[in-house]
Formats: sequence, C-alpha cells, structure tokens
Amino acid sequence: MSGASCPRTGTSRTQRITDNFVKGLSPDPGKNVVTYDDRLTGFGIRITPRGHKAFILRYRVAGRERRITIGSYPHWTVAAARLRASELKRDADIGIDPLGLREADRNAPTVLDLFDRYCTDHLPKKSVSGQKEDLSLWRRKILPQIGRMKLADLRYADVDAMHRQISRDTPTLANRVIALLRKSCNLAIKWEWIERNPAVGITLNPENKRDRFLTEDELDRLFRALERHPEQTSCDIVRFLIYTGCRCGEAFRARWDQFDDDLRIWTKPAATTKQRKLHRVPVSSAVTQLLSIRRAYGTSEWVFPSHTGAPFVSIKKTWASVSRTALIEDVRLHDLRHTFASLLVSRGVSLPIIGAMLGHTQPQTTARYAHLFDVPLAAAAEAVCDSLGQARTNEDNPKNRLHSSVEAAHSSSSVSKMMTDRSKPRHIKR
Repeated sequence: MSGASCPRTGTSRTQRITDNFVKGLSPDPGKNVVTYDDRLTGFGIRITPRGHKAFILRYRVAGRERRITIGSYPHWTVAAARLRASELKRDADIGIDPLGLREADRNAPTVLDLFDRYCTDHLPKKSVSGQKEDLSLWRRKILPQIGRMKLADLRYADVDAMHRQISRDTPTLANRVIALLRKSCNLAIKWEWIERNPAVGITLNPENKRDRFLTEDELDRLFRALERHPEQTSCDIVRFLIYTGCRCGEAFRARWDQFDDDLRIWTKPAATTKQRKLHRVPVSSAVTQLLSIRRAYGTSEWVFPSHTGAPFVSIKKTWASVSRTALIEDVRLHDLRHTFASLLVSRGVSLPIIGAMLGHTQPQTTARYAHLFDVPLAAAAEAVCDSLGQARTNEDNPKNRLHSSVEAAHSSSSVSKMMTDRSKPRHIKR
C-alpha cells in the first residue's frame, strides 16, 4: 500500500503533569503517546508522531467512555488545561456529555440550513409569485448577511442590524425581510431547532397603504387605449382584471376547466390563490362575453396563452404602453383590484360581500376599503337631515300647526265615538 504510513496504536502512561514535563516531551515516531496525570483522573497530554501536543480528558458518561480534546500546547498552559478538565469532569459526573455538546454545536443548523428546510417543507405551499418573492428575499437580502451564522447564535441585535441596513434604501422591502425571517424562525421552533424567535419585536418601518383608484374618466380613457393596442391578449388580461378584481397571477394561470359551462362561475384552485384556498366566485356578463369570444377562437388550455403557448408571467410592457396612451400616472396593475373594490363600494355593496368577491379570508384585509363608505354614508346622513328639516319647516308653519290641531281633535272625537259604539250591545239577527 503506497503513501504515508498511519501511526500505530498509541501508548499511555501515568505521571504528574507539569509545565516542565510537557515542555520536555519528545515524539515517538509512528505512534501517539498519551500521558495521564497521576492526580486528576482522566486528564492527560497527547503527543503525535509529528510533535503536536494537546491536553485531553478521558471520562465516562452514561456507561460510555469518551475522550475530548481540551486544547493544544502551548496555547493552553498546564494550569488552565487542568482547571478546564476539572470543570468538564464535574459536568460528566452529573450526566452532561461535554463531547456530545461540542458535536451538537458543531452540527447545529445554520441560517442556510433553515433556508434549505424552508424551501423543502414550506415554500411549496405558497403561490408561484409568493415562492419567487421569498426566494429573492432569501438570496439577495438574508443569506448574504447572516447565512453562515448558527441559528441558535442568531440574536435580536443581528436581525435588527440587518433590518436597519436594508431600510436605508428599501424600507418597505426591509419589513418584508423581517416578516419572512420571523415566519421561518417560527417554523424552526416547531422543528425544535431553536427555542426563541430572534426576529420577534423588531420595530418595522412605517408603511402607507396605496389608495390609488381609477376614476370613471381614467377608466374610459383606459378602455379606449386598450382597443387601439396591437397586443389584444394582454389587453384582455387587463380587461379581465378590471371586471373581476382578481390578482395578476390568478388571471395569468386561468384555465378553461376552472369555469363552468356557462362561463358564469370561476372556481380558482387553491394552488393559484394567495391564501392557498379554493375560491369560487360568480363573474359578470362582461366577463362571460369576453371569455366566450376567446373560447370561440382559441385552442389552448389557458384562457390567456402567450405567443409561446405558455401562460403569461408578466404584462408590464403592455400596461406601461396603455397607461401612457390613456394619460394615467402612478397606477400599478394591482391597483385595478383596488378600483374593482371601490366600484363595489360606490354601488353600496357591503364589506363582507366585497371580501368574498376578492377572496379575502380575513375581515381586516377588506377593512382597508371601509373609508370609501364615507361618501355614501354622508349622503345618507344628509338625506335624513333633509327629511328632518322638512318636518321642522312644516311644524313651524302656523297654518300647518292649526291644521294639525283640527286633525288631532277630529281624530280624538272619532276615536271616542268608536269606543262608545263598541260599548253598546249589538243585536244579532237570527
């Protein structure tokens, strides 16, 4: 067998270990030699064939003999190594395995390991767009900064520093990073990797929810711009978003088998919705008409296939083009969903119904549209005041008060007469 020969099985001996003894040790070619202290049981010094010296401790725990390296000489002095050996022996005497703890720490999961487990166990449960967003945050923001850290060593200060660093350029994105890391650490607690969540309690940056809704005039200009645009499939997606209030991903991945035969009911599979729950919703006659035309001239399984036959993944170019033509500024495709909700509010539809139409599972999600009810509610309040004002006007008119008094007296007389008549005995013809 070629190559360097391995050291033979080491030998051991017992002697009082002192600095002078360790300093004077010479290697034995071909084998490790261990000298154990004659006072502290199990404490020893090991020297390799190449002359490397290290302090060790041999101990027993749970009926099993173990040997742990304390440190190399001369980085460790005899006195320091002896003290450390005494501490480790006390741990072993009460059932704590020092070597086991060291191995567990060496094999403890890192933040990178958390990312791998997250991708395997949790990421597939999210929508396609949600998966892409999470992967981007992990790879661009989290892993470059704390990926090598042991998960158990991750502290609040580490997470807070990362959040503040990202917040310098993208404060809203920094909040998303914390939300993702907090969720991941909660999963790590569930998997018994850690006992506390270092991402809890981070002060997030203030966020202002967008309240951009298209006006009727903007909608009119938008529809005219859509009619003139050459790419009508992506324009149909825009029309579909306006008519249904759905999310872009739901429209992109809409299939014909998700609609009933009459094209009046859309059943979105859980895999395509943000909440990962099946969402069944009726659609308007305008949607039915749009779908009927597309079905008559299409052969794809997708309602809105791209030129490659696969579903769209983005229509940003088309949206930018029609927005410029329609002279519409600062509007995202997702704002069409908000516009759909605002139109429902203007028609007096209740928040629970709006939530059902949009596929919200939490009432607080729909509550963001509550302020839009201010206008119809104010109009209702004014209508009540107008009625009360008219009543007071009638009451303040003397002629009306005299007329009311005469009517009241007449009514009282009539009631008295009726009660008198009822008290008289009635003759029944036989």
